Parts: sequence; C-alpha cells; structure tokens
Amino acid sequence: MSDQPLDRRGLWVAIGAFLAWGVMPLWWHLMKSVPSFQIVLHRILWSAVIVGAFLFWRDGRGWLKQALSKPHTWWMLALSGVLIGFNWGLYIWAVNAGHVVETSLGYFINPLLNVLLGVAFLRERLGRAQWVSVAIATLGVAWLTLRFGQLPWIALALAGSFALYGLIRKLAAVDSVSGLGVEGAYLFLPVAAMLAWSETHGQGGFFDGYGLAMSAMLVVSGGLTALPLVGFAYAVRRVPLSIVGLLQYIAPTMQFLLGVFVFHEAFDGDRAIGFACIWVALAIFAVDGALRARRANARATLVPAHDSPR
Repeated sequence: MSDQPLDRRGLWVAIGAFLAWGVMPLWWHLMKSVPSFQIVLHRILWSAVIVGAFLFWRDGRGWLKQALSKPHTWWMLALSGVLIGFNWGLYIWAVNAGHVVETSLGYFINPLLNVLLGVAFLRERLGRAQWVSVAIATLGVAWLTLRFGQLPWIALALAGSFALYGLIRKLAAVDSVSGLGVEGAYLFLPVAAMLAWSETHGQGGFFDGYGLAMSAMLVVSGGLTALPLVGFAYAVRRVPLSIVGLLQYIAPTMQFLLGVFVFHEAFDGDRAIGFACIWVALAIFAVDGALRARRANARATLVPAHDSPR
C-alpha cells in the first residue's frame, strides 16, 4: 500500500455519501403518494438549481463554458443526462412499486458491467480472476431468469443505464460535479416545461395539491441528489480508488437490507442462490482489485529507489 497518509476527512465524506445513497429508498417511500414521474421531474429540476448555484459560487459565471470547452463534450453530456434521468426515474418507480431488493441487485451488478464495457469500448484487458467473477455473476442472473421465468429487467436496466452513464462520463473527462451541472442545464428547460404543463392541467400538485410538507420534500430531493455526489467528488480526490471501490458496496447492501427487513419484500431460497452468485463474484472482483492496487503501489514505491542519485 502507499505510504501516503489516509485523508480521514475524505474517507468519512465518502462513507457519508454511500450511506446517503443506501438509505435513499426510505426517502422515496415517504413520498409514495406523489406519482413517480413527478418525483423524478422535481428531482432533476431542484438538483439542477442547487448544482448550478454551487458551481457558480465555486467557479464563477464561466463554469458552463469551461465544462463544454473540450471537443464532443456537449453531445456526450446531453446523452449522459438522458441516461441518468432514465436511471433516476426507473429507480424511484421501482422503490415505490415494491422492488427495492431488485434495485439493489442492479447496483451490485453495476461494477461488473463497468468492467465489460471497459473491455468492449476502452480496450481494457481482464485478468483471470476478473473473468471468473463476470462468469459467476452471469450464472447468477441466468439462475434468476430460469427460476422466475423472466430476466431481472429492473436490475439489468439500472445497471446498464448507470454503466453506460459512467462510460460516457469517463470519455467526456469532465469534473463530476461540473458534468452534473451541464446535464442539469440540458434537462432544466424540458423538465420545467413538463412540470408547468402538469400544474396547469391538473396532473401536478406542487402548489396546492401535495401539501406544504410534501412540496418541501420535493425540493429537498434535489439537495439529496446533489450533496452526496458533491461529497463523492470531494472524496475520490483524497482517498485511494481501491478503498472507494470497496466502499461502493455500502449503498446496495443497505438497499438490500431495507428491502428485506423494512419493506418485507420476498426473498426466498431461489433468490438467495442468485444473489449469492453475484456476491461471490463481487468478493472475487474486490479481492483481486485490492491485490492489484497493492502490487501497483509497491511498484510505485520501488521506482524512486532505483532512480535515485548515488
């Protein structure tokens, strides 16, 4: 491991971000009386306002021009904005439709799908342990499909949309918060127009239908979307990615526990076998990643010793 001291503040901020994402199903469940589509529209609107205000405070009025200064960034962030909007919408609908356990499966699968996209589009190569983990995870998905007669489409759609989102954001090479701000800027006007249409045609209730408390919760949803991401962006610059990679499993683990023990969703032996395959695959993947990071850090610390003047 690197001998650089661990930034404890960054570590706790990272843990806080993943904990916030882990308990998010409780928040969406409290808003179950509001249609899921309305929730996601407000989530996009208010997160765009909050992130835009933060970027204006941090970087000044030129933040948008700076974020779009690189070639092809404008259309890539437009596409990533559509993907994250779809991901948020499906996630909120799934939580309020009683599929919290399956949403957690999607975010367990996501790291493995990221690996496959890296191979397909970034010419990355997998080691033997990584291929084994992908194969075991595939068996888990196949088992769930055979036992229940259909693909776990919510999990796969969540994992797929978020993995493609991550791939595009990697290719765009824009700061995570600035990228979210650009995505929000693209979505702001269409979302605001849809909300205005809903309010004037009796399909919304922000001003007089949901009640003051629920309307306030819709606004707070924007902050709950933005703040963990800002914290995550702060943490990844200060905490080794090998540690962040392990911490990312906090959120889907908490979502899974909430689904089983709080929302009392079905989790029988057949589902347990499918999930166990995913968990074994993730364990192999995480251990292999930790070992690779340790070897890379060991090589990095040896290089200066060989190159130092005599």
